[in-house]
Amino acid sequence: MSLLSKRILTLMSMILVLGMPIHLAYAEKTGLSFIRDAEIEHTLRSYASPLFNAAGLNGNDVAIYIINNRALNAFVAGGQRLFIFTGLLERVETPGQLKGVIAHETGHIAGGHLARTQEALKNASIKSILGFLLGAVAVAAGGGGAGAAVIAGGSDAAAKSFLQYSRTQESSADQAAITYLDSVGESGNGMVEFLQVIGAAESRSGQNVPSYYRSHPVSSERVAALQQRVNISPYRDVPPSKADVVALKRMQAKLYGYTHSLAKTLKKYPVSDQSVYGRYARAIAYFRYPDVEKALVEINSLIAEEPTDPFFHELKGQALYENADVVGALPSLDTAVRLAPYEPLILNLYGTVLNATGTTEDSRKAIEILNDSLSFDPNNSETWNQLALAYSRLGDTGMVAMASAERYMLIGNLQKAIFHAKRSQDFFKPGTPAHLRAEDIITLAGQASRN
Repeated sequence: MSLLSKRILTLMSMILVLGMPIHLAYAEKTGLSFIRDAEIEHTLRSYASPLFNAAGLNGNDVAIYIINNRALNAFVAGGQRLFIFTGLLERVETPGQLKGVIAHETGHIAGGHLARTQEALKNASIKSILGFLLGAVAVAAGGGGAGAAVIAGGSDAAAKSFLQYSRTQESSADQAAITYLDSVGESGNGMVEFLQVIGAAESRSGQNVPSYYRSHPVSSERVAALQQRVNISPYRDVPPSKADVVALKRMQAKLYGYTHSLAKTLKKYPVSDQSVYGRYARAIAYFRYPDVEKALVEINSLIAEEPTDPFFHELKGQALYENADVVGALPSLDTAVRLAPYEPLILNLYGTVLNATGTTEDSRKAIEILNDSLSFDPNNSETWNQLALAYSRLGDTGMVAMASAERYMLIGNLQKAIFHAKRSQDFFKPGTPAHLRAEDIITLAGQASRN
């Protein structure tokens, strides 16, 4: 799925991106889900890319992940990877607050803090690290007691060392963040505001958790130092752009409609609220309920006002598809792709729906669309899965095996990746790109399984 597809990924996925091996038994102790959504990722990119550039980073090299969890948190890990919790996205009140968080985390990346943290953990056992991370997740989710218990089972020294580095680097990341914000002409006031929000949240919860377990400790001295720097910035009083405000409100409305019940959504966005945000949130909540007729009334009104908005057409296509109107979904998704030909998640959804018609003609078109999606996002395992399905409809066994190998490599099932890669080689001549890629997968999966 493209629009806000919630692929359930356990802690195993987080450890894989951190570059650590993990046994399934540990992964099943918690269940985190990542959210993928074309519009939300587009908004985050529009906020983050100028800041990445200001920090001297290649924005294309920094991956952004959205964790479906109501914790007020964000962090960087495993190289240039930024993780943002939906709880934070829902709680920020201005674009400046969110940009401040992103700028701060960018400071950690540009400052090389990740490499030092990895060094600090080098001698800790995987079991200790996993115990600490599981506890951190539990604490972030609000289960302070349970989290502390899990942490106690891990390496206390490793946990202290891990977060001691984080504590000493916070002010450095703050100062770097203001430098980046100044570089792009943005106010740092939002950053100060959000630190105060975090401080208030810390004072209300987590009293039974030792301070060194908090990933972003806030002190009055830290806030004062940041405020002093903001006060001398020539951009202190620059207001956010109208486009940024609209994008934030749309993102929050969309998240609310997807992550809350219809009743809660209608309470926050009552029918009397005829703003774009109110109709957007209700449309999503209605089709999930499911009440596709009410959803379409809201969506069609949005499209009537903004006929060139690809995300509204995408939503209509998804609403119809997920309510069993596969053929009816295709025109909306075709329009969405024409309006946003470079959005891999919209392309993914269109390819998925084409596959669902079951016709040979649509399977051929799905292959074209899904390959376009992969050209922008080659690391989406669901796209590879859909591509394998499309090739199977055409009886192309070699490409089914090849796509399956790519998929299993991405989700960490190394034995199946090797199996399908070897199977694909029976259908390709040695020296061809497909045969060589299969060999690469066999080699990489073999190396990873030995680590």
